[in-house]
Amino acid sequence: MTVIVELDSTSAEALQSAVGSISTIVPGLEQLRRHLEVHPGEHAVILGPSVDLSAAVALADTLRVTKPALGVVLVRRRIDTTVLADALRAGMREVVEDRDLTGLNEAVARVYALHTALTQGVDETLSTRGNGTLITVFSAKGGVGKTTLSTNLAACFAGQLKKTVCVVDLDLAFGDVSIVLQLFPVHTIADAVGMDRKLDPSAIEQLLTEHPSGLKALAAPVQPEAKDRITGELVSKLLHILKQMFDIIVVDTPPAFDEVVLQAFDESDLILLVGTLDVPALKSLKISAETLSLLNHPKDHWRLVLNRADMKVGLTPHEFEKTLNLPIAALIPQSNAVPTSINLGKPIVLESPKHPVSVAIRRLAEACLAHAAASSAGRAAPDDTTLGRSPAEPRRSGLLRRRTTR
Repeated sequence: MTVIVELDSTSAEALQSAVGSISTIVPGLEQLRRHLEVHPGEHAVILGPSVDLSAAVALADTLRVTKPALGVVLVRRRIDTTVLADALRAGMREVVEDRDLTGLNEAVARVYALHTALTQGVDETLSTRGNGTLITVFSAKGGVGKTTLSTNLAACFAGQLKKTVCVVDLDLAFGDVSIVLQLFPVHTIADAVGMDRKLDPSAIEQLLTEHPSGLKALAAPVQPEAKDRITGELVSKLLHILKQMFDIIVVDTPPAFDEVVLQAFDESDLILLVGTLDVPALKSLKISAETLSLLNHPKDHWRLVLNRADMKVGLTPHEFEKTLNLPIAALIPQSNAVPTSINLGKPIVLESPKHPVSVAIRRLAEACLAHAAASSAGRAAPDDTTLGRSPAEPRRSGLLRRRTTR
């Protein structure tokens, strides 16, 4: 996105307030060079008032050759003909007075529009390459271990199976992915609000928090009320771009069929339905299966996962299969090591890869990869036309029709 070069912290914060929180502040040009090496997709550089004019001109002159799509915006306390002439010769896109914060925001927007136009061919290449596999973990009942499964599955893909992985916390009011992984995110999904026209891999990358295993997380908002600003359309755009950035995307969801969950289902390649051996969980799984059918989601994309499946509580896994008419994809045993690993913030699949819980999760992960490979070969994913709809028709149309007839 945008990099602000400014040594004075007060001035830097003022510039950041003008362009939005999804920007990075660096104190000097050397730090900028290192940042651009790590983040080559940035679209704008703002050179603040403290940056020496001759150094700013030299940098811009270099960047217009090495990074022609990267726009340089010069901020000065006083603008005269000399400053404008030097900026023009160096190829800077905009020159703005430091007091004109509205003008700075508009200048960055123009730079972004030009960057998009110049890189359109690259974006088209990105959008046509193989998409990653999106796995949504869902339960209509809380307390079944959904977040534990989501985080351990993501950690298994990243740490053991060496895939690029992003775990997305769509429990927007009470998400625990960051807590379970002991992450301290600087940005969350709430920072994507208002960025609809600026969403691209570079922008989303800055919203992510990296775990030591290599997986990255898109955290839920810190404030629960922020969920009201996050629309299904925004979630759809985020997930669509994440599928272009990562091999695997694991989505943790709230126990509800709300707008963002419906969008996650629409983007999903696999839906893991999680339950435990109790009657309320069986009831919620039955309702979930019926709802997914109404949403026109292919049944061969569902996977039934029973957590704490070896508990002796009067129900058996076979009864779940018979009631739901769905085979069990994974039986994850009960173990006190799981809550211990959660309290320590260390996924059990990484800390104890030979533990029975870890082995069960790894087998599930490998089965998901096998499904993805078969789907990409055209064997597992059914043709949309066989489901009675055109490929462009939303899957949830059946449910919408049902609601309108009530």
